[in-house]
Amino acid sequence: MIVKKLKEDFKPSSEIASKRISLAFMNILENQFPIENKFHSLQFKTPFDFAGQLNIHVNHLNRVLKSNFNKTTTSIISERILHEAKYLLLESSWNISEIAYALGFKEVTHFNNFFKKHISMSPSKYRNEINRK
Repeated sequence: MIVKKLKEDFKPSSEIASKRISLAFMNILENQFPIENKFHSLQFKTPFDFAGQLNIHVNHLNRVLKSNFNKTTTSIISERILHEAKYLLLESSWNISEIAYALGFKEVTHFNNFFKKHISMSPSKYRNEINRK
């Protein structure tokens, strides 16, 4: 009985390392938010940025996050940036280009394309429609 319980409680070191990497990734991601200054820009935006900060290969980071969250590194980052974009569009008076820059987009068109890809409408249309309600 005791041996069975020990086997159930035992976690391989690779599983523990995987959880640590996931937690470290999420801490780095979340520590960039909320964006309170329109002159601030995200420091870490790509999977390569995060992998470099964690001193691991980008493929390893992606495998770890996929196993723990069932999502790719890119999709987790994109979801968080999108969440912040929606918040800034609704709660700030910043214009679209200021929001785009603060979220790490070098061109407003890249931000517009990113937003449209995920929400199926432009940032300005999203802001106008939500504010009408």
